[in-house]
Amino acid sequence: MVVKKNSESRNGAGRQRERAGVRDLQPTVDDQLGRLEEDIRRLKVEFDIYFNGAAKRPPYDTKSRVETIIKRLGDERSFTFAQRYRYNSLVARYASFRELWRRSVQSREEGRDAAASAQAARAAHGDGTRGANLERVTFACADARSDVQIVKNLYDAILEAKRKCGETTDDFPFPQFHRLVAAKTDALKDRLKCERVRFSVSVEDGHVSFRAKADE
Repeated sequence: MVVKKNSESRNGAGRQRERAGVRDLQPTVDDQLGRLEEDIRRLKVEFDIYFNGAAKRPPYDTKSRVETIIKRLGDERSFTFAQRYRYNSLVARYASFRELWRRSVQSREEGRDAAASAQAARAAHGDGTRGANLERVTFACADARSDVQIVKNLYDAILEAKRKCGETTDDFPFPQFHRLVAAKTDALKDRLKCERVRFSVSVEDGHVSFRAKADE
């Protein structure tokens, strides 16, 4: 009888150690918050790569994973005050990034649509007609420094307009134009208190028309 009790005692102690081992393998709340912070940082890098033209599509898979973690941690009831504060700060940072990414993706898509319109206008007017009017095309830009593709589409439209007017484009490099548009975008956003600037390009009466205004 004593032997049986000792065996049961050893088995019970073994099971307790196994359960404790499983608990030890589970990530702590601080570990999960650290992972969330790292995932947000990685997601920002992936979006930067996309906006710089090195990726073909936005990193929506990583974005979905981050939002799943945020939702799961939002249901956590064992947060200390410090952990809850850290979680709320991470969520606020992510929300700010997400809105910026949304606007930038939208601007990028609008830039592509405008480039397609410019191509259609070139086909309609013919590339060899010197001084012919060119239908106005517009490009909305929130951050010219990161919205490289939109600025490139704007640059291509201006090159086309210059060719229509018989103007040389040899002294009109893209890096110089990019810096000019970035500075003008920042200045207009600050002066007009707007979030985005809309640029337009056209050829009117044989002259290139390049305008910028607040995007309403």
